[in-house]
Amino acid sequence: MTTKAKKYRLRRGAPLAEAGETVAAAAQEATAEQASRPAQSGEVETPQEVASETDIAAIRKEGLTGRQLRMARRTAQKHGLAPTSDFDAVRLLRAGGIDPFRRAPMLELVSNQNGPASGSPIQLPQTVLRSAPPALPGHTVVPPADQAEEIFRIQRDIASRRRRKSLLLLVRLSIFVLLPALLAGWYFAFRATPMYATKTEFVIQQADSAASSGLGGLSQVASLTVIQDSTTVQSYLQSRDAMMRLDDELGFKAHFSQDWIDPIQRLEPDATNEAAYRLYQRNVKVGYDPTEGILKMEVVAADPAVSQDFAEALIGYAEQQVDNLSQRLREDQMSGAQDSYEAAEQNVRDAQQKVLSLQEELGVIDPATETGALMQQITKFEMQLYEKQLQLEQLKANSRPNAARMSGVQGDIARLDALIAHLRSTMTESGTGEASLARITGQLRIAEAELATRQLLLQQAAQQLELARIEANRQVRYMAIGVRPVAPDEPTYPRAFENTLLAFLIFAGIYLMISLTASVLREQISS
Repeated sequence: MTTKAKKYRLRRGAPLAEAGETVAAAAQEATAEQASRPAQSGEVETPQEVASETDIAAIRKEGLTGRQLRMARRTAQKHGLAPTSDFDAVRLLRAGGIDPFRRAPMLELVSNQNGPASGSPIQLPQTVLRSAPPALPGHTVVPPADQAEEIFRIQRDIASRRRRKSLLLLVRLSIFVLLPALLAGWYFAFRATPMYATKTEFVIQQADSAASSGLGGLSQVASLTVIQDSTTVQSYLQSRDAMMRLDDELGFKAHFSQDWIDPIQRLEPDATNEAAYRLYQRNVKVGYDPTEGILKMEVVAADPAVSQDFAEALIGYAEQQVDNLSQRLREDQMSGAQDSYEAAEQNVRDAQQKVLSLQEELGVIDPATETGALMQQITKFEMQLYEKQLQLEQLKANSRPNAARMSGVQGDIARLDALIAHLRSTMTESGTGEASLARITGQLRIAEAELATRQLLLQQAAQQLELARIEANRQVRYMAIGVRPVAPDEPTYPRAFENTLLAFLIFAGIYLMISLTASVLREQISS
């Protein structure tokens, strides 16, 4: 079993019904008038027809979409109009005071589902009789002279509004752009105090590390060190320390506090260090180019000689700063090597003094010489002993040896043995109050070995000291002046034309930015 949707008959609202009745009545009257007039061949078009064609042409120029034209035709058909085209439907609806593109509310189109309205007759299907098309109301004919006058009035109004807007724009530009730019130009040309700029260029160099050490790779490290030193010098010249030192020595504040300097560039007599530093930053400019490694400095003052003095003083500060950058490193390297050398030298002196003391104490200058002389004596006595023993053997070989001679030879042999034994004992055995030659030789050899070691250490310390001196010389920075400061004979600042043009561009940019911001805000508020 299927259910069918209920059928509803839509009821038009009272406003739409009344408007439809009004348009239908106007159309019937226009149709009746057209029917009452007999058709004439070759009749000239009436002003109403000309006006309708003019209105249709104007509607065509509005550029309505196809959807809007279809909506206008459906609305005209709902109101009982018979348009000849979609544009004619728009014209007829507007002539009847109806918006062609207005959508009717759904509450007006949907009828009450509870039942038909009370008092309204029951509507049944019936045959609809075709009637003549209703007459359409005509437009009010406006004479061409009035149309031309109205168009001229509109054009005159538009032109006057354009002139008024242009005049207001010119006034705003004059007040917010031209007037400030002219004031700035007048100040730069006639009121600003002439300033003189002294320019100088210098470069920081380092000793060639590759030539001194034989290592070419150290040149890159040296270049990086030079870049760091140049950046450090640049920062120092633009620091408060340099400004205060320049003020103490040459009176930076007093120079810019003179009465004949204009108020904008003049420094107050009781100005703080911060105010003086801001002025110092504007008048002392230091730039560094890493590709070339050149420091460029420009010093501005109200007097050319003072400007040159300031530049020379700042160059002196830079040289001192360059010297101080590596002074501590060089001092540390040299002090360590010097201390090591002095300690090694003192140890050598102590070892020599010990050897000398042993020689004086033992009474031996050279143990090797003493030992050699003693061995020579022993050898000599041993040779005599061998001779005496041989002589004794010869005497014993006789059948009747001489007793006196044998006893004399035996006595000599005994004395030589005793002497040799004594000599040998003096080399190895210590006596009362005396040291043996072996002990003396050992002590002296130990002292001499220590002395040789200390001397070797002294040689190494001397080499280290020399290397430290070479490294310290390599760490030395040099500041070479490429362009010396020379006082100018003409004012460098202010540049009236360039500064005025720059002020004009700045004020114009500010005005343009504010105008764009205001227009965007107006659009946002209006939307």
